[in-house]
Amino acid sequence: MAKKKKITLKIDDTTVSVPEGTTIMEAAESLGIFIPRLCYHPDLSLAGSCRVCIVDVKDMGFYMASCSSQVWEGMEVQTNSPAIRQARRDIVELLLDNHPMDCQTCDRDGNCELQNLAYSLGVRQRHFEGKRKKHPIELSSASVVRDAEKCILCGRCVRVCAEIQGVHNLSQHGRGFNTVVGPAHLSEMDKSVCIQCGQCINVCPTAAFLEKRGASPVWDALANPEMHVVVQTAPSIRAAIGEGFGLAPGTPATGRMVTALRRLGFDRVFDTDFGADLTIIEEAHELLTRIKEGPLPMITSCSPGWVSFMEKFYPSLIPHASTCRSPMSMLSVLVKTYYAEQAGIDPKNIFSVAIMPCVAKKYEAARREHCMDDGTPFTDAVLTTRELIWMIKCYGIHFAKLPEGEFDAPLGIASGAGDIFGTTGGVMEATLRAASELVTGKPADRLEFTEVRAVEGLRETYVAIGDKNIHVGVANGLTNAKVLLDKVLAGTEKFDVIEVMACPGGCIGGGGQPYPPEGMKVLDPELLRLRASALYKIDGGKELRKSYENPAIEELYDKFLVEPGSPKAHELLHTHYAAKLPRGVR
Repeated sequence: MAKKKKITLKIDDTTVSVPEGTTIMEAAESLGIFIPRLCYHPDLSLAGSCRVCIVDVKDMGFYMASCSSQVWEGMEVQTNSPAIRQARRDIVELLLDNHPMDCQTCDRDGNCELQNLAYSLGVRQRHFEGKRKKHPIELSSASVVRDAEKCILCGRCVRVCAEIQGVHNLSQHGRGFNTVVGPAHLSEMDKSVCIQCGQCINVCPTAAFLEKRGASPVWDALANPEMHVVVQTAPSIRAAIGEGFGLAPGTPATGRMVTALRRLGFDRVFDTDFGADLTIIEEAHELLTRIKEGPLPMITSCSPGWVSFMEKFYPSLIPHASTCRSPMSMLSVLVKTYYAEQAGIDPKNIFSVAIMPCVAKKYEAARREHCMDDGTPFTDAVLTTRELIWMIKCYGIHFAKLPEGEFDAPLGIASGAGDIFGTTGGVMEATLRAASELVTGKPADRLEFTEVRAVEGLRETYVAIGDKNIHVGVANGLTNAKVLLDKVLAGTEKFDVIEVMACPGGCIGGGGQPYPPEGMKVLDPELLRLRASALYKIDGGKELRKSYENPAIEELYDKFLVEPGSPKAHELLHTHYAAKLPRGVR
């Protein structure tokens, strides 16, 4: 590839040369100059709508948006002056004057980009009184809350929903003062094509989108002496929770997380990785059956955001989806069947909590097929990583200084294969470890299938399993998934198995993960890489790395499930999906 032409310009009287096509903002950052911004996000298209990033370009006669303006030869840019600072402050003051005055009670207090920007620009009072926009909080969704009063019309949510997820659920409606962001016809989120992934929450700079709160019933259950309260934690939680307490991204925090949960009062602390091990065994068995009998490709179904997307946008592919429940749902079923039986506890007295990186898990838990016969969910409450961080802080627990704890047996014993479920390609890699053993009848000659790791978003490859050459596809972010799915529908590629994760990077980039530390963005590839590296480090440090060698899994089949794919296993561990249209759409 030919090198790009170099452009020489001056920024704040300093000469710099940058490749052609570089924006003023990028050129300034190469000199260590930070230009304030709101609508800009490095992984989304350029909007230039908030105008906070304005700069003065010589001879232009007006301020230019640095995020969307490319440099040219001989350009002279001033990024800072009393007039520029005043103009930026005026813009932010106008945003604040039409914004609710509830910072102290807002979920984003202390972690709000608008709040931080107002502080850094020296906004210390509100100057304008008058009419403010008024909108009710929209609570119809099981996962996502929309608060239009806190929207600053930056458009990030619209762009991530369209560009990264390919859902196109959100857009701007109305004009001027009456402009509002929402689904088509401003319908309720639950009646829209929203897939509940929560990426709108992640990129929102304020609190216009939030996860639906779930902590109150958990506090109530923990305070009820009649309730046996059980918690499980997804693999990606341990790779990200430390960020909420000042630990560096990529710091494994499994033991401290377990100790914190015990101090919160949970009676048993189980590991969703056990459910992941179980999913791997059932899914590997299902894959080998499908290779013989069809239909292929088999598409993973662990990601509830992806399942919702499939049901709404690709219903013809439902027969290709694995029937295995997700690790969370498998473990929740076992908590109220196998564990309840072993512990001699009435399932009605068990309150099952799941800590998940994904707001769509709240939606999954509420789905009818994941409920008991009487309609009671197997998973009584789902909390995001962010909600757990808040609970730990609320309880006065000094997370960084906690000793290492251990999960409870039997549903807390897990292999390293379960840990890597939390990053894209991990489900595929773990399943291939198990499938290799089942195909050859011998111990797997390799445990690391690095060719299916796809933090970059999309990967296609072949993997040799015994004498079979398995064609696999891995995608995270649903715009990437469309590339593979459209090939399947068109018949241009014949895959054996496809892993789809709704969120960028997989669960490590889930809609319920911590807001990133200063200097990083939610979709930052480096942040995702660091979180993924923590999971691979945990996997590599375990003696037990194969799901089918987990002694607690072997005991579960011996005592309860009989064998992989048995009628009882299908009854408890498998499910079904159906085409869905938004309510009112025919």
